[in-house]
Amino acid sequence: MARTFSRPRFVELLVKTLFVSLVAAAVSRPQPAARPAQAPAPAANSQKIYVVLPFENAGAPAKLDWLSEGLEELTIERLTAAGEQVYSHAGRAAELERYGLPSGSTFSRATMLRVAEDLDADYVIYGKYAAKGSTLTVEMRVLRMDPLALRAPIQESGPLESLMELHTRVLWRTLSSGTGHYALSLADFTKRQRPLRMDAFEQYARGLQAADPEAKLAHLHEAARLEPEWLDPIFALGEAYFSKKDYNAALAWFFKIPKTYDRYGEALFFSGVCRLQSNQADLAEQAFHTLQETLKSKTGNGADLPEVLNDLAIAQARQGKGAAAQASLRRAAELAPGEDDYSVNLGLLALESDDAAAAADYFREAAEREPDSAEDRALLILSLERAERNAEADQEREAAKEAFGPNGLPVIRLDNSPDKKNEALARLTRIKTELDVSELRAEPAEAPADAASAAAGNDTPATRIRRGRQELAVGHLEAAEKEFRAALAAEPGNAAAHRGLGEIARRQGKMEEAVKELQASLATRDSAEVRTMLAKIYLDQKKPELARAEAEKAVKLAPNYAGAKQLLEHLQNSKATAKKPGGGAP
Repeated sequence: MARTFSRPRFVELLVKTLFVSLVAAAVSRPQPAARPAQAPAPAANSQKIYVVLPFENAGAPAKLDWLSEGLEELTIERLTAAGEQVYSHAGRAAELERYGLPSGSTFSRATMLRVAEDLDADYVIYGKYAAKGSTLTVEMRVLRMDPLALRAPIQESGPLESLMELHTRVLWRTLSSGTGHYALSLADFTKRQRPLRMDAFEQYARGLQAADPEAKLAHLHEAARLEPEWLDPIFALGEAYFSKKDYNAALAWFFKIPKTYDRYGEALFFSGVCRLQSNQADLAEQAFHTLQETLKSKTGNGADLPEVLNDLAIAQARQGKGAAAQASLRRAAELAPGEDDYSVNLGLLALESDDAAAAADYFREAAEREPDSAEDRALLILSLERAERNAEADQEREAAKEAFGPNGLPVIRLDNSPDKKNEALARLTRIKTELDVSELRAEPAEAPADAASAAAGNDTPATRIRRGRQELAVGHLEAAEKEFRAALAAEPGNAAAHRGLGEIARRQGKMEEAVKELQASLATRDSAEVRTMLAKIYLDQKKPELARAEAEKAVKLAPNYAGAKQLLEHLQNSKATAKKPGGGAP
């Protein structure tokens, strides 16, 4: 089945479409377009990963600007239908954010190389288009990573109305340009593609790119009307209504997604969240359990995702299944250490069961992870008061005044009536509304061939890294470490392998070892993501100056990388607070 990839969670990408691949056959992360079930890709191409960049408008009127990302989406669609592994637009765009690059910019070769290296991609596809009169010309090129080579450009021209056929030809010729032979003939490649109306695809592309929510919905509705069996606009409509918090409308579209669609897993996740937001806890639990079963059957390794476990726990708690909810949340916290939401939800569970002392421990843990969260601090003070630890509560309140101002804490009150108390706690519960499966880079579906290759010792470092990331994503630290160390044995200094080992050490609480591995990764390849990870570890170690230095370097390297900017802002705020009269150390 088709698979799609996006950025590793190390990068905090969104990635969501990769979930696609995961549910379809265990692969990597983010998102493609709707496609019917396909025959397996030829074995010769099963290992290759593509990343597609927006096409440059090199002489077409402004009314055709939509083709820049439209051709990118269409290329992803066609590659996936042919059985290739390809990063989604979302995954690629998130990666560019880390480099401070706008999503639709023109890329230098050096930038392309950098993006491909960090995404572990084998090929970069990019191109440009122009129009003269009614004739459209599309040019496409491939940059191969190993060995490094830039193939000659391939061009096709024809009427704009023939874009679908024109694009199929130019893409097939581009794939065939390396050796003069592609595993699929043009006829077979074409048979794998879903026939699409040009006007429907234009509406879909415009809908994906629209910034205005109402314009987005109008374009996507029109695409779905013109191609009612095409699942991509249907899924996109579910997402669009979900973003507007119109959960009933979102559910109506997600219900249309069949099990055969590669984003079925995401549809299940969003449906579960819609049920939670609509106070239908039993149906939400059912959706999340179905999702877990789907993941287990597709990956074969019992994949657990912290976001799913968190929301499953909320559904369980709302039905009075406290023990099950606590177990789910503890597993989520184990898989994503450093995430304060899971500690907060565990604290809320403890308050619900009148264990204020345990709640205070969870809220303190959350407040230490997110010192800028006034709500975390308010919950800590509330739980300390309910545990009759008033001196500690007063001390935290004074510290909060320094950090947030005299009126900076939200007012949180819990009624002694069980029903009203539980209602108030439910409003404070933190539901995860985005699914990040970025680290789930499973091996290609051709398992027997891969197993034979592994047995013969023919696994490449890239294959080891992908397998290690998958194991890491599902909490199999020992297996992940084995893969990363095997990659380093074959390629000493591999930045991705060192980064993976750093993450494993961090999860195991071996902070000095984590620092060493992340520094080794940076010695090979600078990365705003890795510097941000390192800064967070320094912050946990109470080394704010070192943390600040790494965060500053990360922001300088990637000015638009949200993770680095937020961390640096927090560190700067902490420094300013420390300078106030009576302020403590940052």
